[in-house]
Amino acid sequence: MDLAPIVQGSSPDIALRNTVDLAQFGERLGYKRYWVAEHHNSAGIASSATAVVIGHVAAATASIRIGAGGIMLPNHAPLVIAEQFGTLASLYPDRIDLGIGRAPGTDQRTAYALRRTLNGNIDDFPRDVMELQAYLAPAKPDQKVRAIPGMGTKVPIWILGSSLYGAQLAALLGLPYAFASHFAPAMMSEAVNIYREKFEPSWQIREPHVMLGLNVCAADSVAEAKYLRSSGLKSFLAMQSGRPIQLPPPEEGFEENLDPTTKNMLRHPRGASIWGDFSGVKDGIERFIAATKADELIIVCSIYEHQKRMRSYEIAAQAIDEYNRESTT
Repeated sequence: MDLAPIVQGSSPDIALRNTVDLAQFGERLGYKRYWVAEHHNSAGIASSATAVVIGHVAAATASIRIGAGGIMLPNHAPLVIAEQFGTLASLYPDRIDLGIGRAPGTDQRTAYALRRTLNGNIDDFPRDVMELQAYLAPAKPDQKVRAIPGMGTKVPIWILGSSLYGAQLAALLGLPYAFASHFAPAMMSEAVNIYREKFEPSWQIREPHVMLGLNVCAADSVAEAKYLRSSGLKSFLAMQSGRPIQLPPPEEGFEENLDPTTKNMLRHPRGASIWGDFSGVKDGIERFIAATKADELIIVCSIYEHQKRMRSYEIAAQAIDEYNRESTT
């Protein structure tokens, strides 16, 4: 999972070059998917034009699936998204994923600038999802509006969520479900249980399929991992206070110097966060999978230095590979 982070002292062009570099590296490591997310008016995120970034990354890679994690559907007309992702699927067959969510991915003023209205209804989201599905399905003989490119591409759609609403919708429509546990783990277990219990098979999948977000900050030593993770913690606290920032450099002793109230704020995302060296990360991943029975993990890593971030993804891949080998013996 990549937000194309713009770190302090850097710029969007460097962030996007790093995104391509990380995607290529992830492909070599054996990651199955590389997703980028839609956010707007955020100083530290360069992936706002999500479909454009996906096309750029897909052109620079060969086999890894590239997708949106996700497109915030209330910001767009379903036909526009069908055309964008139909175009991507035509250019890069069998490599494009479309994760969609119902949050705006921004503040209300920016949401108004995107949509020119704030009069949307929560009931619009299921209808928009089904409209999007219809545009990506083979066209019907009497269909007056068609997505070209798009129709017949059957781009895989995922429902993204951080509450029970998305779980219920994904189950009803028979779609794979990705829960944003990396920043909102509170309802993870309940949402996953509801999705699995209420799942109805569809043409896309016959069995429930759950992907869970997992924060991983891995390094060659525990001390280094603790130091590197301070960048993500500082960014999270800034976001919680309503003042999102560019990803800041790490800081020695950051957590120890926090007041009790601020430390308590950091307890929220820790339910789906792992940090440490190879051994600690492997143990943490094993415990997380055992507790959640996740079908897939989507790894999120907020590290200031690009090479250290790549190393973290490398250690995570090695840990998962070893877990998979042990699980099959």
